[in-house]
Amino acid sequence: MKKTEREFQLKRSQIDSWVIQRAKEILEGKEPKIINRFFPFIGPAFIAAIAYIDPGNYATNIESGSKYGYTLLWVVCFSNLMAIFIQWLSAKVGMVTGKNLPEWIRDSIQSPFFRYFYWIQAEIMAIATDLAEFIGAAIGFKILFGFPLIWGACLTAITTSIILYLQKRGFRLMELIVGAFVGIVALCYLLELFIAHPDSGSILYGLFIPHFQSTESIYLAAGILGATVMPHAIYLHSALTQDRINTTDCLSKKKLLQYSLVDVFLAMGIAGGVNMAMLIVSAAIFHQGNIAPNGLEMAYQTLIPALGSFASTIFGLSLLASGISSSAVGTLAGQVIMQGFVHFTFPIWFRRLFTMLPAVFSILLGIDSTKLMIFSQVVLSFGIGFALIPLLLVNQNKAIMGVFSASPLVSIIGWAIALFVILLNIFLLVDSISKIF
Repeated sequence: MKKTEREFQLKRSQIDSWVIQRAKEILEGKEPKIINRFFPFIGPAFIAAIAYIDPGNYATNIESGSKYGYTLLWVVCFSNLMAIFIQWLSAKVGMVTGKNLPEWIRDSIQSPFFRYFYWIQAEIMAIATDLAEFIGAAIGFKILFGFPLIWGACLTAITTSIILYLQKRGFRLMELIVGAFVGIVALCYLLELFIAHPDSGSILYGLFIPHFQSTESIYLAAGILGATVMPHAIYLHSALTQDRINTTDCLSKKKLLQYSLVDVFLAMGIAGGVNMAMLIVSAAIFHQGNIAPNGLEMAYQTLIPALGSFASTIFGLSLLASGISSSAVGTLAGQVIMQGFVHFTFPIWFRRLFTMLPAVFSILLGIDSTKLMIFSQVVLSFGIGFALIPLLLVNQNKAIMGVFSASPLVSIIGWAIALFVILLNIFLLVDSISKIF
């Protein structure tokens, strides 16, 4: 482990320099064509968005759709709206202040004990994230190529390491690679929707009539929340924007925020659509057919007689693309968390090795992968508050954000979301303890 005085920053390449130059020209009003104005600013939110369609989302959405049909579709929609709101606030912190959220938290905590506590809980959230992503990618390799899970885990480690190596060649290359993976997952589920022929009336009812069917459905709702609004993505997004395009005057910064808002809406909108498609396809195939798939592998096998081998292959491809890309992004988030909180860093290969160990051990021990992934998403829901509350405090602090500080309405919405998450977590904690005793 080595000490670093430099905040997280993807290195610059010639393409990055061109993107930065074009962005500055656009901010100065030198680009007449409207459509060309957005391209230099699109990217950071897509890296964060892959965290919202990782294999943990597959596990919770398929489980929810197969057991409760379209009942929890409103939870997916609500969670995605929360994600748009939260990720925008995170991106805003990086662009306005030039510092990421972990750095602001570190500077505001005087006690070394609480500083390290905050860092450790954030690292646990990152490891829980990687657990689902890594196992999901290994299952994807098994589905597509028939490899044993342990071989799939090794291939996942190699593939994600290559992606992490490529990020050293610049932020734009990383944005393009991850954006391509987002596109693959979205295209796969668009095809799945056409093949599955879901019931439109049930979709509308599940989307606009909020309700639960049982305590377990609330547990799954928390899993959906944890899989959608992910703590490590909140930390990461502020780091992706902090040094990407530097602005000095207030007008340019305001324009930058406006263009970046488009990036957030576009990326998170696609991620939200994919999440809803996951649950809809699961409800249409498994719930309406009275089929109870036991895990992602069983879901793949069940799709073969239900929709044909083409649809099942699409499912495997989307799961593999999701797992590989989200695992790489999760490793980057771990670097952001460590550098921000304690100004130390591991070599990227060591972090990749360390965070994959829980997934490898679970595979070797034969632990039910789907149940483990769902549990990891519930764990993540407990970490949202630790990231969200400081994010809200920074955004409403006029000494930090200046004229870009959050309005009273934005603060009210943010604290309402935080309160909802905390109350849901308390309910789950009490329910879990009551089952033990």
